[in-house]
Amino acid sequence: MTEQGKPELLIVDDDPAIADTLSYVLGSDFTISTAESRQHARALLRQRDTPPQLALIDLGLPPRPHSPEEGFQLITELIAAVPTMKIVVLSGQNDEANARHARTLGAIDFIAKPAEPAQLKSLLQQALTITTAETGGTASSLLGNSPPMQKLRQQISQFADAPFPVLIEGESGSGKELVAQAIHQQSRRAAKPFLALNCAAIAPTLVEPTLFGYAKGAFTGATTARSGYFEDAVDSTLFLDEIGELPLELQAKLLRVLENGEFQRVGETQRRVSNARVIAATNRDMRSEIRNNRFRADLYHRLSVFTISVPPLRELGSDKMLLFDHYRQFYAQEIGAQPVELNDEALRLWRDYPFPGNVRELRNIVIRLCTKYAGTRISPDLLQAELDRESLEPVDAGLPHFSDENALLNAARRQLEADPDFRLDEVLKRWEHSFIEAALALSNGNLSQAAKRLGVHRTTLYSRMQSRENAGEEK
Repeated sequence: MTEQGKPELLIVDDDPAIADTLSYVLGSDFTISTAESRQHARALLRQRDTPPQLALIDLGLPPRPHSPEEGFQLITELIAAVPTMKIVVLSGQNDEANARHARTLGAIDFIAKPAEPAQLKSLLQQALTITTAETGGTASSLLGNSPPMQKLRQQISQFADAPFPVLIEGESGSGKELVAQAIHQQSRRAAKPFLALNCAAIAPTLVEPTLFGYAKGAFTGATTARSGYFEDAVDSTLFLDEIGELPLELQAKLLRVLENGEFQRVGETQRRVSNARVIAATNRDMRSEIRNNRFRADLYHRLSVFTISVPPLRELGSDKMLLFDHYRQFYAQEIGAQPVELNDEALRLWRDYPFPGNVRELRNIVIRLCTKYAGTRISPDLLQAELDRESLEPVDAGLPHFSDENALLNAARRQLEADPDFRLDEVLKRWEHSFIEAALALSNGNLSQAAKRLGVHRTTLYSRMQSRENAGEEK
């Protein structure tokens, strides 16, 4: 909340007229900040000590305003930076497949333009009343009885009291921070505060002073000396989420702390020592990051003394029903309504759906069902509208066919002979980029159609586009 008591809302839309209109219409109920692009929204977020509780975003953002890919990536980045943020999509990209995919990535709802102001206000106010149903940081709060969940609890118990770092790997939305909290709560450090820093939510220039502290006058604005996370986490646990986002230049300093506990505040020469137990988490393929020189191999090996892989929801079998029961009861109580139920056919659909957005997606689906259909016995048609099944449908498409393999082989030989610096990875990336660009152009920016042309799942296509975007930003 702001000083005036109004909740904060981030509006992201590249049309100034729409952004101004929304700011005017919603300004009496919310404190508004606006951004016209994904990059601008990220910059605003990193400048703030406290993030907005709400975001209202368009999918069609620069540099491709006629495609939803920038909006999809912004949803992913906002959720990664602020998992508790409630995101509503307001977009002219009103393809139902886009709506379902936006919800899969973490948006709580989708409204097509134009929207009635009263409808928007109501939806945003309703989103504020929804709290994230986390039941505490213990292994018992990690719901599920499947073998993967039993193994996860066993690892937590086994590693909890050791002083060594833990690396938690897992897909977005799978509950990595909850695992970190459970490790802390089962350790002898449990009486101390659990400190967490999301490396994706802070500007690269602020990471070092945030982690290690700074001296008075160390930089503009440093009017007093301040301690950092490593200093504050004495005898406790420091959780570094999205560790793959840590800038390369800071990775060496983090490695030093992990090796011998030594660090310095920015602007000081005095050596300080930390005994914080570090737990890191990532949804990236760290071995790929190392191969592409985006992450130090020595730091990875130091962080992964113990490694825990959080299983994706699609591998948890009947735990999907246990989670459904937990969240439907929780959110029915939150909104003061009767819980929903699934009829037999909807129950089979729920069990078969792989939940690409993992527990976060499952939770948001239950929130929407509870809000729209309180006390209702849900049919497959009602449930189907909330699931992103199109992006999961298999496609019957083969690899490009080259009719003259000898000609291709000879061309490859000539290329290798002529170019002593040839790099296969770079060539394959260029080919992949060209095919993706061509498919998007032929499909008028529709990700689902482009994925079908390429013979891949929609989620695979989006992931590859996001990886390329991240690599381009790092350059």
